Amino acid sequence: MASTKTLNAANLETLGAPRLAAVLLDLAVGDAQVKRRLRLELASAGGGGEVAAQVRKRLATIAKARSVIEWNKTRAVADDLAMQRRAILDHVAPSDPTEAFDLLWRLIALATPISDRCDNDPADIFDEIAAALEALPPLAIASRLTPETLADRVFDLVSEDIHSHYDGLIALLAEAMGRPGLTHLQGRFEAFAASPPPPLPEKERRLIGYGRDGPFYAEDLNVRRHARTASAALNAIADALGDADAFIARQPAETRTNPAVAAEIAERLLRAGRADEALAALDLAAANRSRRGYWETWDMMRIAALEALGRIDDVQAMRWSLFAESLNAEQLRLYLKRLPDFDDYEAEQRAMAHAAGIANVHVALDFLIGWPDLPRAAALVLARSGEIDGNFYELLTPAAEALETRYPLAATLLLRAMIDFALTRARAKRYPHAARHLESCASLARRIEDFGGWGDHQTYVAELRAQHGRKTGFWSA
Repeated sequence: MASTKTLNAANLETLGAPRLAAVLLDLAVGDAQVKRRLRLELASAGGGGEVAAQVRKRLATIAKARSVIEWNKTRAVADDLAMQRRAILDHVAPSDPTEAFDLLWRLIALATPISDRCDNDPADIFDEIAAALEALPPLAIASRLTPETLADRVFDLVSEDIHSHYDGLIALLAEAMGRPGLTHLQGRFEAFAASPPPPLPEKERRLIGYGRDGPFYAEDLNVRRHARTASAALNAIADALGDADAFIARQPAETRTNPAVAAEIAERLLRAGRADEALAALDLAAANRSRRGYWETWDMMRIAALEALGRIDDVQAMRWSLFAESLNAEQLRLYLKRLPDFDDYEAEQRAMAHAAGIANVHVALDFLIGWPDLPRAAALVLARSGEIDGNFYELLTPAAEALETRYPLAATLLLRAMIDFALTRARAKRYPHAARHLESCASLARRIEDFGGWGDHQTYVAELRAQHGRKTGFWSA
């Protein structure tokens, strides 16, 4: 039987309403958050309208505030916003979704003024703004706002979004705006894009530095932000409308050879069922992809386009190439999955041999441990122990743990590499770890019958004492 002293709803109810009311009033003394919560609860007895009035008043107060929000005050602000959000959704939305939408909109519009007041990056506050944004779509659909009115509100918020709080707002409310609202919003942002901030007289411009193209002025930031905002909004609208051509038309010809841009174009063409065009768009950037290293999105879009066209042999060739180039385990697994039975085993062995032979021993070891192919990983350590850098403890520690059961000598060599690095480089902070590694080596030594040319554990310890005997921080750790 539960104790009557346990803090739960049933036990609190036994205190009775008068006693609980007195306790709540005591708790509210000097605690603004508790007072606000109690006022909202009292207002809820009178219906959603009274709660809406309380919330509207509180949001207006927050919007007018000018004091700096220091790092230790952000949690209180976040809790306040969470309380207002829950009151809107719990008490106002069920009876009046239009009013609830308006209140929630006012709450998310606080992101910019709050950003201007903070002296740090208040992630907890913006998590609450994000939660309010996620709650908007059903209220927008249920509200009585016309598509054009909703689009105008989206425009007002996004066009002034200097802190990038509303990057996903257009996609979030696309369904609520529908084609009429999105078309209206598109027209507004096209006009916005065509009307950049006018240049200031030379004497009013504020020099903030010099770039590759000469002097750079503060006003230039506004011009660039204006252009980025317009471009991002129009791209989001094109995506919401499913208009791949509109998105493509917005990309300057010179940028279409950029693998990242080509991948974005291809993604939209693939969604539209235009795989041939997607592959052609990717081909425009093929030369730059080859010259500039690894472009994962370009690679993934090319594979998707080839698959959509039924060019499976080309897909397989590309997957093997990606594995061979960067030891991409995911692409190797997909490659092997497509092979007939028995062929996959032979191909896997060929892949493991390739991995073990690459120039960077650490990349090879990481792959073989992760695959896993522990026999080959152990053989790699024994064959190339002289190349192993003990500084890579993030790799070597889990690798040694993976190998210690079946391959104690290989595990020992990895541990020794980390010990040698710590002592040779006098990394005192690593001495406790190195001391533990030495204890592990002693334990593993009991299971090693032949140390080959590396010397047994006693010999290794003797060498350490001869070279690093004065490093008492290690020996006493």
